[in-house]
Amino acid sequence: MNGFQQQIIDLIPRLRRFAVTLAGNLADADDLLQTTVEKALLRQDSYRAEFKLESWLFKIMQNHFIDLKRKDARRGGTVLIDERHDIVGEDGVQTQEGRNAAQKIMAVIANLPEQQRLVVACVLVDGQTYEEAAHMLDIPVGTIMSRLFRARKTLQSYAEELR
Repeated sequence: MNGFQQQIIDLIPRLRRFAVTLAGNLADADDLLQTTVEKALLRQDSYRAEFKLESWLFKIMQNHFIDLKRKDARRGGTVLIDERHDIVGEDGVQTQEGRNAAQKIMAVIANLPEQQRLVVACVLVDGQTYEEAAHMLDIPVGTIMSRLFRARKTLQSYAEELR
C-alpha cells in the first residue's frame, strides 16, 4: 500500500460522515463512500499535491452525489425497506427512541435545500472551518455563513417543535 492509499484510508471516517449527511441513510452513504474511494484510486494520477486530499475527495463525493440525484429525478424515487419495517432482533424503548430521533434529524437535514445540506455536512457534521468548506464547495465564506445560518434556523425550529 502506498502513501496515497493510506491517506485515503485515514480520511474514511470523515468521508463517511459527509456521505451519511448527503445521502440521508447508511446504505446509500456506504455506496457513495465506496464509489468515491474507487474513483479516487482510479484517478490518482489526476490528483495535484498542491490541493488538500480531503477537499479533492469531498469534491468527488459531492459531484457523484449530484449525479445520483439527477438520475433519481429522472427515474423517480425509491422506498427504503429499512424505513418501512423494524429490524428483526432489536428491541427496547431506548434503542427505538434513539433510532427515531436519528431518523427525524436525518429527515430534517435531508429536507434542507441541497446547498444548505452541503454546508451542514461540511461544517456541522465534518467539522470543517468556514474557509475549508468554502474552498471545497467553491463558494465565498460569506455564502457559507448565510447558508449555515438559514440551515440552523430550520434545525432550531424543528427542535422547538419536539419540545
